[in-house]
Amino acid sequence: MMWINKIIAGVLPFMPKGLVWVFSKRYIAGKKIEDAIAISRKLNEEGNMVTIDLLGEFITELKQAEANKNEYLEIINTIQKANIDGNYSLKPTMFGLLLDKDIAYKHIREIVALAASYNNFVRIDMEDSQCVDLEIELFRKIKAEFPKNVGLVLQAYLRRTHNDIKQMRDLSTKEIPVNYRLCKGIYVEAESIAFKKYDEINQHYLEDLELMFKEGIYPGIATHDKFLVEGAFMLIEKYQVPKHMYEFQMLYGVTPQLRKTILEKGHRMRIYVPYGEQWFAYSTRRLKENPRMAMDIIKALFVRG
Repeated sequence: MMWINKIIAGVLPFMPKGLVWVFSKRYIAGKKIEDAIAISRKLNEEGNMVTIDLLGEFITELKQAEANKNEYLEIINTIQKANIDGNYSLKPTMFGLLLDKDIAYKHIREIVALAASYNNFVRIDMEDSQCVDLEIELFRKIKAEFPKNVGLVLQAYLRRTHNDIKQMRDLSTKEIPVNYRLCKGIYVEAESIAFKKYDEINQHYLEDLELMFKEGIYPGIATHDKFLVEGAFMLIEKYQVPKHMYEFQMLYGVTPQLRKTILEKGHRMRIYVPYGEQWFAYSTRRLKENPRMAMDIIKALFVRG
């Protein structure tokens, strides 16, 4: 079955965008900020918080970084005026991290500063393994200036992550706990860098989450895996973690019933709401990274709603 998925994943990027959009619209809010606001408002009404993400990554020219920064500043001002209960996520390679890390820092610092002026928050997404050290360095630098207004993503499938959490203990205090989104990880990495087996990844996810609870860290428990959700419930109970010291997080359009169940149990939930003109590149890139999504796309082409 995997080889079929790989063939489908290889062909779909060359199909008409209209067909691929049939699948993508289930997981992407739309192409414009107005689309993201409409979806976010609906999610808020259902009891969810959101995090807004403008699609784009791995730029090739620094002039793109300046344009992306300006668009993010406009996004923050627009979202704040719309009274959306949400914060912001961004990918550092969208601001030239791999071209000039100092320029990327200046752009992202400006975005965080604007969010901080609204008493809001920006999440620095973690990208593939070549970016990890650079993004931790970037996070440390910005957090030193804006301790309450910036967080980071950590990926449980990376072999280094448990140690990274320990190495960043100095960033967390009782008054201002460090804030991480813990996810499994989606990039294709070598086995020497990342755990590969499902059970192995889940085991390390829960070990990382338990370490965060022990250290008084605020985790965004980002998963659609029911096993991990149940494991998180057990750890929350074990350590008697107050509800204001964690949240669950999910992608827009994924496992809505599980999301509803978590909300009904009284836990906080934040939904990742991506949007933007780069939706096609985002969708096809995710396909290459995870060919198992291909069969979902084929089903979506024939199932409306």
